Amino acid sequence: MDVQNSINFLDALRKNNNREWFQANKPFYDSARADVEQLVAVLIPVVREIDPEVDVVSPKECLFRIFRDVRFSKDKSPYKTNFGAFIARGGRKSPYAGYYLHIEPGASFVGGGAYMPESRYLKAIRYEIFENIDEYKAILESEGFGKYYGGMFGEKLKTAPKGFPKDFPDIDLLKNKHYAVTHRVTDDFWFSASLVDDVAEMFSVLYGLNRFLNNAIDKVLVGRSNHELE
Repeated sequence: MDVQNSINFLDALRKNNNREWFQANKPFYDSARADVEQLVAVLIPVVREIDPEVDVVSPKECLFRIFRDVRFSKDKSPYKTNFGAFIARGGRKSPYAGYYLHIEPGASFVGGGAYMPESRYLKAIRYEIFENIDEYKAILESEGFGKYYGGMFGEKLKTAPKGFPKDFPDIDLLKNKHYAVTHRVTDDFWFSASLVDDVAEMFSVLYGLNRFLNNAIDKVLVGRSNHELE
């Protein structure tokens, strides 16, 4: 479960982000990805122990492709310079909140939640928070959550989201565009003897948030919508 090879590959790719180098070093990529797959294979049952609703069994259900979609980007570099894995109910493309690993030299992190949720899921999450504000705040204010994650990742709306009262005392908690969190780690983190235990602790802390978010998302997916969402 040594991802030093993976870190080395990503570091080299960052300096040579072109198809010619990648094709010439395809065996290097294959071995680097295989090492990450081995790590994810170890973590999947750990996550399923924490969150019984997670149903994936294979790393290939969780690992993202390394190829970038450059159609609408000014940066035409063809490859990502990270390995990312999303362990969640339904796999990496799932709308459900889940558990994420990001391996990138100098920019690695462990996290999860709901990143870039579709508008219908985002609306459902905001209503869930609005209607269960004390439960949501208790999750955010818990000792473990503050230790690892703090606040939500990413940008927020500048004004109250449509459909919510502007005078709601905790309106700021409804303005997030993502309901995802991150915890930065060093490259050495991936080589620690306590890696699995450390990740398990971080994901255990995250479980309460994911359960809350997925309850909201379920109301859209399985038709248990509140009248505001119909």
